[in-house]
Amino acid sequence: MGAAPAHPVIALQGACLGYGAEPVLEGVDLEIHAGDFVGLAGANGSGKTTLLRSMLGLLPLRGGRVERHLARARLGYVPQNDSLSAYFPLSVWEVAAMGAYGRLRPWRLFPGDERRRVDRALDRVGLGRLGRTVFAHLSGGQRQRALIARALTMEPALLLLDEPFSGVDRDSKADIAQQLVDLNHGSRMTIVLSSHDNEILDRTCGRVIRASNGGLQEPA
Repeated sequence: MGAAPAHPVIALQGACLGYGAEPVLEGVDLEIHAGDFVGLAGANGSGKTTLLRSMLGLLPLRGGRVERHLARARLGYVPQNDSLSAYFPLSVWEVAAMGAYGRLRPWRLFPGDERRRVDRALDRVGLGRLGRTVFAHLSGGQRQRALIARALTMEPALLLLDEPFSGVDRDSKADIAQQLVDLNHGSRMTIVLSSHDNEILDRTCGRVIRASNGGLQEPA
């Protein structure tokens, strides 16, 4: 007798998503399984950010269901418009270390094992030698990688990224995309990546889903 199929990491069933009176996405049926690398395509305003925020639990559903078969602590998120000011005098290492704060007890020194997690996260995104550099002095692509390192410090089972290629040059796009592929293939990390760059999604992701006309379409 064969083994029962594994639960999806996240599943939405008949979900209705939105902020105000009018829904942004309706009738959303979507399953994300462990090890998936899913691209979320669509124009600005099509609902990509709305979907990611609903998957994270930051935006309540207007209807339907969402099931999460992993703890919220195993969710890593790189938002499109990060509230971290590029002018705030933090080092790259300190930015990445923010991902560990949820595991730390108040008024305790940063323990050695957490420091090693931060170092590993920076190494994984190619910023291991820039830990002492001021975040504001980085290029746009390097800042995005530092924010990805912050999410990786959480050691997530599922990493969600909202337009991580926005505002970065072509070479940086290619570098970030390759690092995400390596995380997915090498660590079997489950990744959901939104972008309006269809070319890079097609080249990088195992599945591409499009948000359009108030719904989701996935090629057969």
